[in-house]
Amino acid sequence: MRGLRTQCMRNTATIYWIRRDLRLVDNLTLVEAINRGGPVIPVVINDDIQCALGAASAYRMSMGFEAIDKKLRTLGSCIIYRSGNPVDVLTELVRETGAGAVYWSRLYDPESVARDTKVKGTLKADGIDAKSVSGHLIFEPWTVETKAGGFFRVYTPFWRAVSGRDVATPLPAPTKIPSPDKWPQSEQLSDWNMGARLCRGQSVLSQYLSAGEDVAQDILFKFMEQSVDCYAKGRDLMGVNGTSRLSQFLTLGEISPRQVWHVARQALMQGAADAEAFIKQLVWREFGYHLIYHTPHITSGNWSEKWDHFPWQEDEDHPHVLAWKQGRTGIPLIDAAMREIYVTGYMHNRGRMNVGSYLTKHLLTHWRIGQKWFEECLVDWDPALNALGWQWVAGSGPDATPYFRVFNPDTQAKKFDDGGAYRNAWIAEGQRNAPKTALDFYDAIPMAWNLWPDMRYPDPIVDLSTGRNRALESYKERTF
Repeated sequence: MRGLRTQCMRNTATIYWIRRDLRLVDNLTLVEAINRGGPVIPVVINDDIQCALGAASAYRMSMGFEAIDKKLRTLGSCIIYRSGNPVDVLTELVRETGAGAVYWSRLYDPESVARDTKVKGTLKADGIDAKSVSGHLIFEPWTVETKAGGFFRVYTPFWRAVSGRDVATPLPAPTKIPSPDKWPQSEQLSDWNMGARLCRGQSVLSQYLSAGEDVAQDILFKFMEQSVDCYAKGRDLMGVNGTSRLSQFLTLGEISPRQVWHVARQALMQGAADAEAFIKQLVWREFGYHLIYHTPHITSGNWSEKWDHFPWQEDEDHPHVLAWKQGRTGIPLIDAAMREIYVTGYMHNRGRMNVGSYLTKHLLTHWRIGQKWFEECLVDWDPALNALGWQWVAGSGPDATPYFRVFNPDTQAKKFDDGGAYRNAWIAEGQRNAPKTALDFYDAIPMAWNLWPDMRYPDPIVDLSTGRNRALESYKERTF
């Protein structure tokens, strides 16, 4: 009798709850749902966590949903869109469809963990097979330990601990997804209007974005063919295309980190020495999730409590903060990077380090203000890496840059933007024939900012030497 009941349960539908796993290749959650037997019903839930996404990342996620829905339809499936509390939505879908299981890809930020724990507990109490599956990371955070059995607080030993590990071969995409005889009712993705908060900037941002698994695959293999050989140097040169630009696809799960690992390792074995530098950046992402899992307070508070009483400037409406957001600090490298993020939803990593250092050190402004702005503007926003990056540059986090190190953006510009290609691409003032990239900034920003390309470029709001010395004096007054 038990075997018959188990077989009956296996033939019931499986609800596949899609979150940040918008792909078919190496999607273990989808494969497990198919292998369970019975129809598979993909669902996307517009819950409080999704509604709280920043304007740019929400719009980019909607593009990802459209792309994966299109691919699912080629296999006889589709996405069911529902809004509400996931416990209520999934319970109702189970009732409507007679599903016996709900599967989803595991996430690690504290809000998602709390939500998913509640969902799993409720469904299991109702006799539903509720399962979270790996796939967003290469190494689950609890599987990487120090020799003493604790978690890693520093990147380099973390890298050494995982660099020689065997990583399972990526799974192929399914060729068919069993569908139910009758599909549940679905909302329309367009009705969610996930790009609404971009206002007029949506039409500008859309010109710089592409989405979906096929795009990600193409970018990965072109990067390996054309750029990985000079990645170690090229990734720091701001005026050239020396990085992979895979971050937005990884954060939405449009490509598997496991696949990226294997492709990069293959390039390394074939003689591309710089591929190891690229793999280390992929593992930095793993390190961020290692920390967010073991120390979840990193997303909202200083990782090191020694910084809890540091006198940060915390007024988000301070004129210096507004100038920083608007790319009007009078420091060309800082302003170029801040305009790039507003137009494209992306910022060069060297730019991220510089604007972070400038905000937290030259302006002595709390890193949380920068973290919040990046969350609003980045299409590759990632809860772990955004928190880790800001605390790294501010000096308050694990494996941080020395707190007394203050980036000089003028020196950085000479070193990493010699000739000014990056700055000229994003700053229109003073150029007779400014490029489209620089002019697009004025079409994307709120009209209330009242900025125009023929305005005079501003004087520095803070002298770089004065700002640096002020920061160092503030650090001297406190023991870290």
